[in-house]
Amino acid sequence: MTELLKISLPDGSVREIPAGSTPADVAAAIGPGLAKAALAAKVDGEVRDLNRPLDRDSELALITSKDEDDALELARHDYAHVLAEAVQTLWPGTQITFGPATNDGFYYDVMAPESREPFGMDDLPAIEEKMREIIKADKPLVREAWTRERLIEKWQSEGESFKAEWAKELPEDEELTVYWSGDPGAEGSWLDMCRGPHLASTGKLDPQAFKLMRVAGAYWRGDQKNAQLTRIYGTGWLNKKQLNAHLTRLEEAAKRDHRKLGREMDLFHLQEEAHGSVFWHPNGYRIWRELEAYMRRRMDGGGYREIKTPQVMDARQWEKSGHWGKYRENMFVIPDEVPNTADEGALVSDEAEWMALKPMNCPAHVMVFKQGITSYRDLPIRLGEMGCCHRNEPHGALHGLMRVRQFTQDDAHIFCTEDQVVSEVEKFCALADSVYSDFGFTYEIKLATRPEQRFGSDADWDKAEQELRDAVAAAGMANDDYGWEELPGEGAFYAPKLEWHLTDAIGRTWQVGTIQSDRVLPDRLDASYVGEDGDRHRPVMLHRAIFGSYERFIGILIEHFAGRLPAWLAPVQAMVATIVSDADVYAKDVARRLETAGIRASSDLRNEKINYKVREHSLAKVPYLLVVGKREAEEGTVALRTLGEKEQRVLSLDEAIELLTGAGTPPDLATDAA
Repeated sequence: MTELLKISLPDGSVREIPAGSTPADVAAAIGPGLAKAALAAKVDGEVRDLNRPLDRDSELALITSKDEDDALELARHDYAHVLAEAVQTLWPGTQITFGPATNDGFYYDVMAPESREPFGMDDLPAIEEKMREIIKADKPLVREAWTRERLIEKWQSEGESFKAEWAKELPEDEELTVYWSGDPGAEGSWLDMCRGPHLASTGKLDPQAFKLMRVAGAYWRGDQKNAQLTRIYGTGWLNKKQLNAHLTRLEEAAKRDHRKLGREMDLFHLQEEAHGSVFWHPNGYRIWRELEAYMRRRMDGGGYREIKTPQVMDARQWEKSGHWGKYRENMFVIPDEVPNTADEGALVSDEAEWMALKPMNCPAHVMVFKQGITSYRDLPIRLGEMGCCHRNEPHGALHGLMRVRQFTQDDAHIFCTEDQVVSEVEKFCALADSVYSDFGFTYEIKLATRPEQRFGSDADWDKAEQELRDAVAAAGMANDDYGWEELPGEGAFYAPKLEWHLTDAIGRTWQVGTIQSDRVLPDRLDASYVGEDGDRHRPVMLHRAIFGSYERFIGILIEHFAGRLPAWLAPVQAMVATIVSDADVYAKDVARRLETAGIRASSDLRNEKINYKVREHSLAKVPYLLVVGKREAEEGTVALRTLGEKEQRVLSLDEAIELLTGAGTPPDLATDAA
């Protein structure tokens, strides 16, 4: 008798099907429309191929293009495989490595055959055309399980040294699978090693919904000691409409690129003599100073006490904290030099102690907390620092202000009792909400839970994760309005964390703020307070930041506002420009009156046409341009132009000063005044 499996569907119904049937069979039994629309299946929550046989009673959900996240992940994975097949078809002898899906597309790392140069941008049109041929051929994507020996033999016989190396290192008890593009073993079929899942055939992809974007160098397994490969990047979507929308976003993002605007607005520069460190110009540092003053007021108002801690600390301190073992390769390490009298040419003696530039502020804040005796009555203690840190990021990972080696955090640590954790995190949620609202950001909150490699007991992790859940719920934010979700395995090695993901003006998301509930570091560094019972207890340490780093947050602000920063942040808030030289004296007086009122103003008295001046100061993103000529000088007025508006208004100087003073007031001070 044929064994029947019970398959539970999302609508609550249960279907009995013969063992060995596939999700595609279930879709066909439900109806031809679903059979055509189905892309893959979720079997007991695991995404699987549509044609992979069912072997047990299961919960089954069929994935269609309406399930956009899953559908995009599948499509992008398939585009990567089609890319690799296209490259090997065009240039036999190309070695392939790996090609995952990314947030907006896919890539594949390949090594060109010895007969040609590494692949470049000029090769992309031909690769795209071959990819479209493969998609239009509607080749079936067929999964097979292979033995390790068979797989290694195949890769070695075909000269695929990278694939052979990887296959040898896979766990012996792991099922090894390959996917054929085309009928298995048939002429013209192509094969790759992959866990899957995949769509049923290449024809399920839209040949007009992808575009190859760029090439870059990459090292095998990310190690610069290994062979250099070519990484071919593409963007892939479910349909052409989605692709076009994405390309439009990229065009807008290019216009907003903080590196481009930073040059145009004379804010900062970077150069090889200080890889990953920013040279702030006066205009850019004015933005920094305004942000720092704003955050200092917010932290003062929140009961934080500001401290300043050393840049360099003994390696033994980092060993105690656990950072030396977990983070050593990202730290700048220097010797605490002991002269080597035996070898005058030696820079470092064998007896030298090691020091490190701090990559984070946490251990130093614990050291401040430990000075003297702390009572439970003193808690919570909130210590804040505009702390400069250094991390040894790889050269290839550096990116303008977004990824740097030297950065300053709006960092703080809250030392509290276990009973205070939820209320302190709830207060932080409210503070972060207020700050992000001041900058016009919406956001989502995520809970990153315990990673596989971590310090601390499971009981402590259970407690810490639940405290963060409870705090977000108490703040009224554990719901879809705030995009609440959990990110399994993405916590720090010492603590779970809440993350704030901001959405900018063109829909991109940026992970910025965080708060982490840590019981590990206070224990490792022996921090304690005297409890009501007279005994010593470990405090809980809450690590928190809102901007994240000033460098990155300024970069995000520049792109979010396309350089048109709110007047209170603008380096120059108002420019007084003359039409004729007869108004020079009046223009100087207007600029002086503005400065006296606390407005950052300058004057442009050059012998240039007013349209030239307007265009130049618009490119510099000055919020307000006050145009004055002979008539304005005689009447004590100004012609006010607001950045981005076509019309101008004629106001008395007093009216203009009142308007600009209001616009230039930081939002927290404007709220206080109201």
